[in-house]
Amino acid sequence: MSRLMEPLSVGRVIGEVVDIFSPSVRMNVTYSTKEVANGHELMPSTVMAKPRVEIGGDDMRTAYTLIMTDPDAPSPSDPCLREHLHWMVTDIPGTTDVSFGKEIMGYESPKPVIGIHRYVFILFKQRGRQTVRAPSSRDHFNTRKFSEENGLGLPVAAVYFNAQRETAARRR
Repeated sequence: MSRLMEPLSVGRVIGEVVDIFSPSVRMNVTYSTKEVANGHELMPSTVMAKPRVEIGGDDMRTAYTLIMTDPDAPSPSDPCLREHLHWMVTDIPGTTDVSFGKEIMGYESPKPVIGIHRYVFILFKQRGRQTVRAPSSRDHFNTRKFSEENGLGLPVAAVYFNAQRETAARRR
């Protein structure tokens, strides 16, 4: 397993959210000045506004779909809403950022109440433009099933961060 994939396996993103894949496109996710790195913790107050997501690739004619999901909703010990969909953007041209895509599920900021939650960004290469349909619900979202239903195949990139409820003591 590559060094890039190891944190995704350790964090159980591979297995619980997606199957093992070979990353083939660069993706950088940044909240204000904080870049998302696998397994790092970000405070909910830091992730209130949608992040900037830059996508590599080698051709602007290639379209991508970005999904942000919480596999630990409503709590890691009882993820009965798994997965909760926080954001979805489709038709993102390669070599650009998500602002050039079509937001089909608006950004919902993470608000973990119980436990440490994983928030996963998954990038898929589309077969063509306007080929991805919006899911019917944010709760009980299934990344694998969604990928299959929309002909997306395996992810081309993924990254996740952890967040937990902020207490007054943690904000200092």
